[in-house]
Parts: sequence; C-alpha cells; structure tokens
Amino acid sequence: MTAESAILRMPAGFLWGVATAAHQNEGRNRNNQWAAWEQQPGRIHAGQQSGRATDWWSPGTIAEDFDRAAALGLNSLRLSVEWSRIEPEAGVFDQSALRKYAEIIRLLRDRGLEPMVTLHHFTDPLWLTEMGGWENPRVEELFNRFVGRVVDALGDQVSLWCTINEPIVYAVSGYLDGDFPPGARSLPRAVAVLRRMLLAHGRAYRTIHRLQRGARVGLAHHMRLHRPANPSRPADRWAAATMNQIANTSTLAAITEGRLTPLVGLGQRVTHLIDTSDFIGLNYYTTILTAFAPHRPTSFLAHTFFDPHAEFSDFNPNGEPYGIIDPAGLYLALKTVARYGKPIYITENGVPDAEDRLRGRFIATHLAETWRAIQEGADVRGYYHWTLVDNFEWAAAWALKFGLYALDLETGSRTARPSATVYAQIARTNGVPLALLETVAPGYVVPSA
Repeated sequence: MTAESAILRMPAGFLWGVATAAHQNEGRNRNNQWAAWEQQPGRIHAGQQSGRATDWWSPGTIAEDFDRAAALGLNSLRLSVEWSRIEPEAGVFDQSALRKYAEIIRLLRDRGLEPMVTLHHFTDPLWLTEMGGWENPRVEELFNRFVGRVVDALGDQVSLWCTINEPIVYAVSGYLDGDFPPGARSLPRAVAVLRRMLLAHGRAYRTIHRLQRGARVGLAHHMRLHRPANPSRPADRWAAATMNQIANTSTLAAITEGRLTPLVGLGQRVTHLIDTSDFIGLNYYTTILTAFAPHRPTSFLAHTFFDPHAEFSDFNPNGEPYGIIDPAGLYLALKTVARYGKPIYITENGVPDAEDRLRGRFIATHLAETWRAIQEGADVRGYYHWTLVDNFEWAAAWALKFGLYALDLETGSRTARPSATVYAQIARTNGVPLALLETVAPGYVVPSA
C-alpha cells in the first residue's frame, strides 16, 4: 500500500476549520435578546449566563485562540458578527464595532485562516425585539440594511458569507418549543418567522452580490435526518419522509428553486429566492428515528426518538439525550444536499463530550463518511468542527462541552484535549490517515466508494 492510498484524501483546496458564533464567544454582549433572556429565572441551565464567554472581544484572547487554530494546521475559521454591536440602535451604526470586526478578520488573515462570516447567528438587537423581531414585516428590510453595512465594511477581506445560521432551529426553538427567546409555543408564529428568514436570506444574497463581485454566499442549514423506526413498515417510511420534507429539504428547495412549501408559503414560488445559494452550509450532529403516530396530529402524525441501541453523546443538563453517534448519517445528509447541485461546506459538526472519550473517533469517522460522499460525487469543499474552545451553549449554558480545547471558567485558561491532536493530524494531511482511523476507531470499517 502506498502512502497516498493509506489516506482518505480530500480534494485540493479543502477548507479545514472550526465554527464559532459571536454571542457564544465574544462575551459582554448586553444589547441582544439572548442577553435579556439570560436574566430571566428558569430560562438557562443553573441560572448561568454567557458573561465574558470565551472573552473574544478582548484582542489578546482572540489572537491567542486564532494562534491555536493555526497551530492545528487549520486554514479557515467560521465566525459571526453581532448585529447589536454594529447597530446598537435602529439606524445607528457603530463604526468602531465595524473597525473591530475588520481587525478580527485581519488577525485571521495574518494566520492563514480564511474567514467564513455568518451575518445572523441566533441573536437580534433589543430594539428589533421591541419591534416584534422576525414577526415584524419590516425585518427583511432591516436585516438587508444591516447586511449592506457589514459587506461595505468587511468585503475587502471576506468573500465567503453565510447569511443566516439554522433558520429552522431559530424558528422552532423560539416560537414552537419555547426553549429560545421569546419562548413561544405556536406553530403559526414559527412558520411565519421561518418564512421571513428565508425571504430575508434571498434579499441578503442579492445585496451581497450587488456589492461584491466574486462573493460566495449561502446559509447554514441544520439537518437531523429522520430514519423510519421500522423500515419495513410503510407508515413509518411515510412519517420519516414527511418529517424530512418539513425539517430538512423544504429549506433546500426554498434557497435553490425558490419554492416555499405548503407549510411556509402555500406552495408559493418566490422569484427573488431562486438560486440564492452559491453553496449550501450543512450543520450535522445526529439522526433520529421516526414512527407513524396517528394519535399525534399536532406532531404531523410522527413520533420521534433516538435509537436506544445506539451510542449516545453527553446528555443535556435536563437529562434528555443530546443525540447519538451516527457517522453514516452525515454521509446520507451529504447525499441529500448533493442532489441540489451546489458546492457544500460542512459548516458545523461536533459532539458534546466533556471527557473527550468520543470526539477523536467522532471526527475521524465522520470525515471518513464525508470522503465516501465525495467519492460518489458530492462537491464538499470544507469542514468546520464545532468548536475550538468550550463555549456558552445557549439554554444549556456551560454544561455541554464541544471544544477541542477545554475552558476553565474561573481563570479563562485553555487546555488542549487529545481530540485536538486527532483533528490536527487530519487537517495537516488533508485527509484521514487509515492508521489514525484504526487507532481512534478500532473496528470501524472504512466505507467503500
């Protein structure tokens, strides 16, 4: 066996990165709806707050973390800009905040890290919340104005843009499940918010391209594939297919074909949404089983649950499972996305694993499945691991540990976990060495292509 054949090699120019978000890392964000949400009793695990987070608004700390990313052999980093810092009052733009973000991008560039900039990652300015947030019909216009200002300020250094992170998660968690602000439990409100986010993406896409030639623009779409609980049962196959259409492919149809599904747009085709993705960002963590449940009309006749026989990651602090370890699910998700004919970036993939017992194997096996999808024609151009340093995980606060580096909340010090070495070896090799795979995932069968 040659050295080349002993590596599951990724394409030339592949981007190896980590994914982050402003509110989860910057610290001292006090002017958005999540900062306000953290003040309300019972909203966040153990009453914890984001506080200084990983202290990325401090120039020394963020530069040191960028050094850590570069030392791992990475060549990219995904981060977001905080709308409430840039536009602290409606129509008032803080030029010092824009200059600060420009300096952050320069820090990345100086270390050979290409930035992927996300323009909306779950947080809204308080002034927008007071206007009704994403339920306000003006939000598309307001977001588009913000996008234009950011691209004007950063476009000389950034060409890889993600408009909105996980619109379906924002809509469902905030307006249906009630776990995110504003804590609503209304399907019509969730549908209205999702619709506006998709329409806002379309406008932002066209604004970015008007302002910047050569921009590459997409959104980050969360996919949790539904597998039939009993594949031999037609009703379960129907239930899984229905949930996949609602949760997964409806967003992809919107940003490629301009089609809003009956759930979010009465089967409408929106011209300004057609072909508004130069790439599709895929956020993948786990899969779920789905059974037909005629007694659950408000849940689309579906009962969803994790495979009890699978291996689980760390649990949520409320005792509910976060997810199972299913590398083949990433392969299936990539094959689904590839049908839309767009380049793909895996914009998030990670596992909550405080003891680092799973992460090295998780990374290696998920990337092996990525390699398999690439061999079968999926145009995957990059992988962003979630995340570099343990961060504030929204309603779970500091309980879920996703970092390649452990964070000491008292001192702010970072400690590399063993999985950081695994990811570094893969990134530096531009592929998964079979010897490494055998070491971290003994018994794993390399997928055939």
